[in-house]
Amino acid sequence: MTALQPVRGTHDILPAEMRRHSFIVDSARRVAACHGYDEMATPIFEFTEVFSRPLGESSDVVSKEMYSFSDRGGESLTLRPEATASIARALLSGGLMQDLPCRFFCHGPMFRYDRPQKGRQRQFHQIDVELLGIAHPGADVEIILLAYELLRELGLEKRVTLELNTLGDPASRQAYRDVLRGYFKDHEARLSQDSLERLERNPLRILDSKDEGDRQIVAEAPRLGDYLNQASRDFFARVREGLERLEISYSINPHLVRGLDYYCHSIFEFTTGELGAQSTVLGGGRYDGLMELLGGPPTPGIGWAGGIERLALMLGEPPEKAATVALVPVGNAAEQKAVLLARDLRRHGLRIDLAPEGSVKKRMKRANKISAALAILMGDDELQQNAVSLRDLRSGEQSLVSFDDLAARLADTL
Repeated sequence: MTALQPVRGTHDILPAEMRRHSFIVDSARRVAACHGYDEMATPIFEFTEVFSRPLGESSDVVSKEMYSFSDRGGESLTLRPEATASIARALLSGGLMQDLPCRFFCHGPMFRYDRPQKGRQRQFHQIDVELLGIAHPGADVEIILLAYELLRELGLEKRVTLELNTLGDPASRQAYRDVLRGYFKDHEARLSQDSLERLERNPLRILDSKDEGDRQIVAEAPRLGDYLNQASRDFFARVREGLERLEISYSINPHLVRGLDYYCHSIFEFTTGELGAQSTVLGGGRYDGLMELLGGPPTPGIGWAGGIERLALMLGEPPEKAATVALVPVGNAAEQKAVLLARDLRRHGLRIDLAPEGSVKKRMKRANKISAALAILMGDDELQQNAVSLRDLRSGEQSLVSFDDLAARLADTL
């Protein structure tokens, strides 16, 4: 039955994969906190305008990929396709503008209707960091450093390449837009229908086209770098100098662009050759024009998002789960004591497995099945001595340990 399968483009995150996800999120939370970023969360659905206004009605995300619907009150709502617009909206509606600069970290599910493949799902999960309120190129360096430090924490920094480019300031982009529009007009007979619609509104969005014919035309298009003014060149030089000072290697990719108007200056992606077509594992850029599109005052911002599923694929085997201790009581008195003992040991952060019933043989069989590292055996003899028999299931060694010393002994042995 179809109803017994996950919806196409979604999948269950079972325990082994969940350990990878949790490891990535916990690592990101730790690295972000060390850089002064506060964790926050936004709703998984917003008023559609939160995304359609900044992304633009003609963008592929808005026109083809968003999960939008009308609720029972007639409001148009959308499952969030990305986190940045939601965080910018929260900055405005949460009254945080007076607290600038603000540094935020968040994670959670995002939704886009797209063709599912390895590393790309319709419900996917991201970690996201945003720095709002600093226009200095040092902020660009900070945000890229944070991304690099996370990848280093995950042991992936040598398996990715940092690709970097600049979009320049608004004046540079406008000059480039005019040149680009003229170039594409000379080739409009070969452009796809989507690109023809974008030609007048925003020719930069043609650079993001996935149509193979468009991509051939784009390959010969004028380069943005040739139309940067001096201020933009100086800004980009300071970003590169900052990265080089931190010994973060990068490669300039002139084809790396963002078609959306609110992006400017630094854009970047960490890419890999290990995931097939989905080569980007983490990417971001500066978006100084976003807050105005949402109705707020001019506010500089820069951030990035990383795909948890893609990072998890690169991690390979999941981190080992915490070692389990099997609690095996023998007799009625021990059964009653075991419930209290399990509670107390769990309060010390220990993973305790206590089956509600069964013979010693069945409970030991279960301990082997769940790969328990230790077993606590407890019967009338042990209770009289106010102790337990602690058996190391890896070596077979067994010793008598008092209740008072048990938690510390377990922590030392595991």
